Amino acid sequence: MSLLDSSIKVGSLELRNRLVMPPMATAKSQADGRVTEELCDYYEEKSHGGHIGLIITEHSFISPAGKASKGQLSIAQDSDVAGLKRLVAAIQQNQTPVFAQISHAGALAKKEITGREPLSASAVALPKTARNKRIPQEMTDKDIQKVIADFAASALRAKQAGFDGVELHSAHGYLLNQFYSPLTNKREDHYTGHSLAGRIRLHLEIIEAIRRAVGKDYPLAIRIGASDHLAGGTTIEDSIIAAQEFEKAGIRLLDISGGYSFYTHPMNQEQGYFSELTEAIKRKVNIPVLLTGGITEAVAAERLLREEQADLIGVGRAILKDSNWAAKALAMP
Repeated sequence: MSLLDSSIKVGSLELRNRLVMPPMATAKSQADGRVTEELCDYYEEKSHGGHIGLIITEHSFISPAGKASKGQLSIAQDSDVAGLKRLVAAIQQNQTPVFAQISHAGALAKKEITGREPLSASAVALPKTARNKRIPQEMTDKDIQKVIADFAASALRAKQAGFDGVELHSAHGYLLNQFYSPLTNKREDHYTGHSLAGRIRLHLEIIEAIRRAVGKDYPLAIRIGASDHLAGGTTIEDSIIAAQEFEKAGIRLLDISGGYSFYTHPMNQEQGYFSELTEAIKRKVNIPVLLTGGITEAVAAERLLREEQADLIGVGRAILKDSNWAAKALAMP
């Protein structure tokens, strides 16, 4: 049996194999973020046959101010739970576990979508790689406490909807990434950008609040922008320490991606191009590490696992293009 087809535990949840369909925005939700039949049909098709070990759904906004784009899925209010239950059922009927990814866009939110000025760790422009050049407002302590409460409430809604776990989005330049990166965190308070402890304080407070809301055994993951790949930005040395702190706080899966390099690597286009990040982190933690990044061939996925560069493999665009990719990959000799 291939390593790709071997089981693994994520906290209390056992996955039948190491293949993960990572979050990919579909813009198939209603204008207010509610679940549509089109969205349910999409995930039913991707999970059909039960060949994917875990699906992490597209990022869902935790509050209207944190909405990133039109057609984005909402987990911001209690009335969203009924639709999310239908979405979960469409996936779980195919014997496939599913996590909800919850997110706040921060400075990447657009006023023409949210009707509000975007908020961030500091009132500074995002790096040139970011899509929104508008200067955000620096968050007050009241703003921060609301975001913590919104993340916790959204995680509880995910549990109520039947999701098997929750993933926090701290990558690709979104709000938690904005606090994590010294390029955008210039604060001088408890969340100071001058120390790693200050830059991950918000993450740890959110994790604690979620744990209080959903209990200690509910699986919790975090997607980390483990390197900005920019001068003065977040480094792998930062992320090794952050990953260890997140594990201590109760995170049970580390999903590694880019920060202000988003989901691409500026200097590497090989399959599994974030593998130098995942391998370095995997050596220093005791929980599973998920690698995504341009993986399109089952043989490459298997090699990355055998070389112990990751514990799970995320395959996005290949599954997006071919819903039978997972079945064919697991059938390889």
